[in-house]
Amino acid sequence: MATMAKGQTGIREVKTFCRICEPMCGLVATVDGDELTQLRPDADNPVSRGQACPKGIAMTQVQNDPDRVTEPLRRRADGTFEPVSWDEAMDDIAVRLKRVLADGDPHAVGWYFGNPTYFSYSHFLWMKGFVDAIGTRNLFSANSQDVASRFTANALVYGSSLAIPLADITRTDLWLIFGGNPLVSHGSLVSTPRIKDELTALRDRGGRVVVVDPRLSETAREHEHVGIRAGTDAWLLMSLICVLFEEGLVDTAAVTEQVDDIGPLRDAALLLPPELTVERTGVPADRVRALARDLAAAPSAVVYGRTGAHTQDFATLIAALTDALCVLTGNLDKPGGLTFGRPMVPWSKIAKLAGLATYATKRSRVGDYPEVAGTLPSVVMPAEMTTPGPGRIRAFFCSAGNPVNTAPGGDTLVEALGGLDLFVALDLYVTETTRHADYVLPVTTFLERDDPPFIPNELATTPFAQFSDPVLPPRGQAREEWQIIDDLSRRVGLVPSSVPAARLLGRLGVRVPPHVVLALAVRLSPEGDFFGLRRKGLSLRKLRERPSGIVLGDGVPTGGGRWRKAVSHKDKRLHFAGPELVGELQRLLARPAPDPALPLRLTGLRELRSHNSWMHNAPKLMGGRKPHAARMAPSDAAACDVADGDQIRIVSRSGAIELPVLVTDEITPGNIAVPHGWKHEGGWRVATAASGNNPNLLLGTECDDRNVERISGQTVMVGVPVRVEPADSVPVAAPAAAAAVPT
Repeated sequence: MATMAKGQTGIREVKTFCRICEPMCGLVATVDGDELTQLRPDADNPVSRGQACPKGIAMTQVQNDPDRVTEPLRRRADGTFEPVSWDEAMDDIAVRLKRVLADGDPHAVGWYFGNPTYFSYSHFLWMKGFVDAIGTRNLFSANSQDVASRFTANALVYGSSLAIPLADITRTDLWLIFGGNPLVSHGSLVSTPRIKDELTALRDRGGRVVVVDPRLSETAREHEHVGIRAGTDAWLLMSLICVLFEEGLVDTAAVTEQVDDIGPLRDAALLLPPELTVERTGVPADRVRALARDLAAAPSAVVYGRTGAHTQDFATLIAALTDALCVLTGNLDKPGGLTFGRPMVPWSKIAKLAGLATYATKRSRVGDYPEVAGTLPSVVMPAEMTTPGPGRIRAFFCSAGNPVNTAPGGDTLVEALGGLDLFVALDLYVTETTRHADYVLPVTTFLERDDPPFIPNELATTPFAQFSDPVLPPRGQAREEWQIIDDLSRRVGLVPSSVPAARLLGRLGVRVPPHVVLALAVRLSPEGDFFGLRRKGLSLRKLRERPSGIVLGDGVPTGGGRWRKAVSHKDKRLHFAGPELVGELQRLLARPAPDPALPLRLTGLRELRSHNSWMHNAPKLMGGRKPHAARMAPSDAAACDVADGDQIRIVSRSGAIELPVLVTDEITPGNIAVPHGWKHEGGWRVATAASGNNPNLLLGTECDDRNVERISGQTVMVGVPVRVEPADSVPVAAPAAAAAVPT
């Protein structure tokens, strides 16, 4: 790893890539001495080709933010912070952690990490190594607000939680999207820079993009829209499958070759024809039948679900059903269908060594939820901190995450954090979460560390390799997360590794730093040079010589039974008839009618200039943004006696929030959409000054099936039953009957 010494002089340009979201567009950084002065798109990057979104460019303001934490902070008794030295902070943290561990209960330690962790290979591996060295089961993540259901479906269908299928959108004729908005998200679980151009090209060659969403999103507006009632995607998917079987449109040869037993899915689907599900979904039966026929007739087609689909009830079933549609129409392992990527380094194999390609190997003490890809659901964190008995979390670490704002039960979590013996945060800011920490430790931005496009690279539609050394030295006293973890580990006598052999070597004095692990992983990967034995293979030296990156192939390879390599089941077939999925089919068929006392369904909304909760302190992104408001259809607004611009109250079984309403035809009747990630407090002044309210306050925190999906621990965030009333009306609690009826 190249190191960046402070005090360099002169202006220079350095090529790197963005690590905010999955496309990881190429960037060129202009640096004057030790200061970043500009970021611009890298025209030489062969996949992003001079494209970068406003968030990537605005990273300049995050890098130079005067509110950024750049020295260790210790919280005083009055809740304010004071700077301390690294040694003072780490000595005290180590003493307090050893005191917790001295009681012999490894589960008394917990760790939560947010989405940015997935873009730092060193942070991820050392964090996982630290919790494994302690032996705690209590590793939590933003997965349960995002993708735990998809990972669970992977485990059930393919045999590994990290066998993530890839939608080959660059070659498809029909892309059916459930709950995704790629023109704003830039693609998720599908890494495609310039995705707008790809969708335009798809349409220009005669193909179609069809978006199933409660809202006429930016992607739906540009292509085709199927309006749906939020939280009912499972019923629509089952009706599509029903039509395929009813009308003899199933590719029986593909099913016979690829699936262990399609019977339970077929039998359940035939009970849910479109004419029966229209009352649930709001999608006309003739539209559903036409769409099923189009899927079967298209030369190639791929069905894809993302955040809106993966964060509602039955989300695991939804993820499995999208894949089942691809199999039933003969579109698995086919150009333009459902495929598996060709990464520069097979992250899923490394993750398997780290114990992350798992499902239900451990369960939470509270709620008995399974771990998914190594992590437990965040909804149980407050109870795990407050419920007496062995395994109660007493020491807690949080890195690159803001669960008080982004997870359910933020108020409950704040109370629980106050009762800990130790709370340490590794972050760029004093946030709604980190303001409650005993210590906030300053970390580097992605511009101050080395990285390959590691995890998302496995989901790239164009196989691609790249590596970036640090562009800048760490600002102030900031350190990389792995360095902080390694320092603490030494002080408490641990070796942070998920591999027992590496922990043994560490105890013998041999500690391998991340850049050595990375160099070995690259050279020994299927794309590597095997230490010179393959002349055209990759090494970090070769990647440094090509800082804009290297294309590894025109497209993801398909055919020849390649899909079997991703399947870990012993019979090398896809499993849609396991007990967990059959149980979800039965639960779906038994679901009672919705409660009329809560007639609307809550859905989320991703904004172009917003990224979860952590980029709201960049003035470039905050300037000129639309006022924070709920979106509501005109007919629903009239029924609730509210008008455009009014202050409204949204009431669920579990809480209420108030905010302005924007009455708009973009919302399908029966739904209300609220942007997520807002309502800030803490030390980031621009974010705190912004208006907004947090829709997560409407989510239930009780560990029951209305709030958390049992088989995945996925928080139910979309399709939450709510009602709307004028904010100046007398508040009325949700009726008790609503709490007793699962909807």
